[in-house]
Amino acid sequence: MALCDSVSCFVGVPAAAAQGPSPALRASISQPRVESGASSGFNTSAACSLVAAGVVGVAASRRRSSAKVTREAVGVGINGFGRIGRQVARIVMKDPETELKLVNASYDAEYLAYQMKYDSIHGRYDGTVEVDGDSLVIDGQKVALSHTRDPAEIPFKEHGADYVCESTGVFLTDEKIQPHLKAGAKKVVFSAPAKDDSHTIVMGVNQDTYKSDMNCVSCASCTTNGLAPMVKAVNDAFGIKRGLMTTIHAMTASQPTVDGASKKDWRGGRAASGNIIPSSTGAAKAVAKVVPEVAGKLTGMAFRVPTIDVSVVDLTCELEKATTYEEICAEIKRRSEGDMKGFLGYCDEALVSTDFETCPISSTFDSKAGIMLDPTFVKLVAWYDNEWGYSCRVVDLIKHMAKVDGA
Repeated sequence: MALCDSVSCFVGVPAAAAQGPSPALRASISQPRVESGASSGFNTSAACSLVAAGVVGVAASRRRSSAKVTREAVGVGINGFGRIGRQVARIVMKDPETELKLVNASYDAEYLAYQMKYDSIHGRYDGTVEVDGDSLVIDGQKVALSHTRDPAEIPFKEHGADYVCESTGVFLTDEKIQPHLKAGAKKVVFSAPAKDDSHTIVMGVNQDTYKSDMNCVSCASCTTNGLAPMVKAVNDAFGIKRGLMTTIHAMTASQPTVDGASKKDWRGGRAASGNIIPSSTGAAKAVAKVVPEVAGKLTGMAFRVPTIDVSVVDLTCELEKATTYEEICAEIKRRSEGDMKGFLGYCDEALVSTDFETCPISSTFDSKAGIMLDPTFVKLVAWYDNEWGYSCRVVDLIKHMAKVDGA
């Protein structure tokens, strides 16, 4: 049984998967808790111990009315409707703790409705999307639209969009989001690494460092989210002396489908659809922003491969404390069932990348893929959906900020 066929929690899953698990399996799946820190309820079959029960918000089979919300839903705005902006919109719409108020994007309402409805990876939106003038009506809820390139002109205040997902990839510094704030946004979350010293948070790792006086916060990158939970679990228990990370990363919109041109990265200008492309990444070094104990101990690189979603990270590291691979697996599983539940997953089935499509977990440790050379030298592997899983964390971060802010 494929991983995605064993759950009923995806938004926009294929029809076969949307039918959900068998009655016996359904009974074994824990129900979501509204107070949990993660955005989606995702569980595997009994055969695969991907520990992620107890997370909430985007279950296609669960509607807003079925959840008990203890406070008013957080008003969310989205600036930029690309791969992340669209998934954030889907997640926000299905989460009873959030309400999508406004989307700012270049295209007209008809095309934005089309983009919301259909997705080549995550399937059709599980709900209704209609056009009403220059607004969308999603699941019966009106969502305002604006179409400006100047953040100062986006009507955040008018529509109650207090917390903004900044997903254009352009406004990634405290200085550049000042127009957002003047337009009425209370807080801004970057769906990318910050380009200044703005605070970085990886949910499940360092969310407790958020303070209400922060105007903007970066949710880091999808790869940092895919690596940091595993790094924290391993470093806490065994200590990481040094390590090299490689991410085998699905292609993204920044790459050409056929040979093009890139002055910055010559290889990056080659066809994404037919090449394995070595590339740089700052994800490993960025882990030190959320796990300070590993500062200066990690670096890494990427290989871009011709798949359209789901990536996998390989962490090869030297440990401070001698151990066994079995002990490492046991510790990661323990953390995935405890304080890192919903962010760090554990899998002991022989799965491949498509099995993790639309998986909301930040980092799913693959116990069958790792190897150990000696008691202090080990290779560890974790999967992550670089679109959906990351977008879930953006929404989680918004909810966490709102809770701390008392919004």
